[in-house]
Amino acid sequence: MMLASLLIPLLPLPLGGDTKPGPTPNLLAIRVGKAETIAKGTIEHAVILVENGKIVTIGEDLPIERGIPVLDRPSWVVMPGLVNAYSRIGLDSEGGDDSAAEVKASAELYAQAKDFQEIVKYGVTTLGLYPAGNGVPGQACAVRPLGKTKEEMLLADACYLKIIARASPSAKKLIQDGFKKADEYAEKEKKAREKFDKDKKGKKEDKKEEKKEEPKPAPGAAQEPAAAEDPKPEEKKDDGFVPPEPEPKAKPWVDLRAGRLRGLVSINSAAEFLHYVDAIGKETFSWDVRLVVQRESDVFYVLDKKTYDLDFDGIGDKKCRVVMEPVLSVTPGTMRNRNLAMELAKAGAKIVFIPRNDTLMDAKAWLANVGEIVGANLDRSIALRAVTLEPAELLGVEKRVGSLEKGKDANLIFFSGDPLEPTSKLEAVMLDGRFVHGEVKL
Repeated sequence: MMLASLLIPLLPLPLGGDTKPGPTPNLLAIRVGKAETIAKGTIEHAVILVENGKIVTIGEDLPIERGIPVLDRPSWVVMPGLVNAYSRIGLDSEGGDDSAAEVKASAELYAQAKDFQEIVKYGVTTLGLYPAGNGVPGQACAVRPLGKTKEEMLLADACYLKIIARASPSAKKLIQDGFKKADEYAEKEKKAREKFDKDKKGKKEDKKEEKKEEPKPAPGAAQEPAAAEDPKPEEKKDDGFVPPEPEPKAKPWVDLRAGRLRGLVSINSAAEFLHYVDAIGKETFSWDVRLVVQRESDVFYVLDKKTYDLDFDGIGDKKCRVVMEPVLSVTPGTMRNRNLAMELAKAGAKIVFIPRNDTLMDAKAWLANVGEIVGANLDRSIALRAVTLEPAELLGVEKRVGSLEKGKDANLIFFSGDPLEPTSKLEAVMLDGRFVHGEVKL
C-alpha cells in the first residue's frame, strides 16, 4: 500500500568496507518484503514505524501518514538484532579456579574496545558478557555493543551466575560451600528478626503500662450503643524490620535462593550433569545449562526421564534453557550424526545458540551455522528464537530486545533474503533506531 508522499531513494551496497550510514531520522517508516517478528511469527509486506529508537508499530501493509520518511525495500527481510548471551568479546581479564561468585563482568567493561564496534557489523546488537575463570567465575551482564561510556552500554547487571560443573569432588564442594554461606546468612537474618521482634514487643508492653485508664461514665448516665463497624480486611504492614546485608561472597547464593539471580551451569558430559544434580541436592533455584558440544557428546543420556528411565529430572524435564553451539555431534563410538539441539527441544528444553567460537569471524558465520542445524531438521522458528528472544530472556532483557514488537528497542537487521540461507547478504544494521552499518543514505 503506497500511502506515503515522501519516498526516500536508497542505494544498498555490500557491507564489506568501512562505509558508515548517514544520519537516521527520529521518525522513520520501514517497508520490507518480510519481517521475522519471532514473538508473533512472520509478517509479509511488513511496515515498521520507528520513533526515537523504539518500535511504535508493526504490521502488514500498514498505512503511512503523509510526510513520514520511508525506507522502501520490498526484497529485504528484517529480523531482530542477534543476541549472544554468552561471550567474552571486548573483555581480556583472566580468572582463577575457585569461587568468585561476587565478581561481575560489568566491572571490566571498557566502552572503547574495538571488538564492540566490529561485532555490530555482523548483526549482533546485544551481548551477554561473563567473567573469566573456572569454578564459579561470577555474574554476567547484558550490554549494547555501542556506547560512549560503560553506563550507556549496560542494559542489565547480574543476569546470571556462571557455575562450571565438573565430575570432581572439588567442583561439587564449591557449589555446596556457596549454599553453606547462604545458610549462615539465613541464620544471621533469623537471629536479627528474633531480636527485632523481642525489642518491638517490649516497647509495646511499656506503652500499655503508660496508657491512662479511660474515664468511667457517671452512675445512671445513658449510654448510646456504639455504631457497628464493618470488619476491615487485614492489611500487611511494613513492620520496619531491615534484614542485615549479606557478605559479598554470600550474596549471590542468597540471591539464587531468593529468585533474584539465576544460575548458568556449564557441562561437557552427562556425568558432569549428574555430579551437578548431586551437588545441589534439594536446593531449589532457577538455573539453565551451558552445554559445550563435544564431537562425541553423550548428553543425550540425560535428556529426560521417559526416554532413558532416569530417577531424576533430565535437562528436558527441567524445561530449562540450553546454551550451545550450532553444531552436530555423533553418537560415541560411531559415525552416526546427532542433532542435539533438535533432541533437546523435543525433550522440552529451550535452545539458545551462540557462535561456534567466541571470535568475530565466528560471529560473522553464526547464522549460516544455525542454518546448517535447521537443514538437519531443527524447527526453523526454534532456531530463529534461539538467536534472539530466548537469549534475551536468559539475560532478563526480553522487555527491550529479542523480538519485533511495539515498545521494544528498534534493533533491526536487514537481509537480502532468508537470514538462514548462506547466500543471503546482511544489508544493514539498526541499533536503537539508528543505522550503524550498511550503505543507507537518507
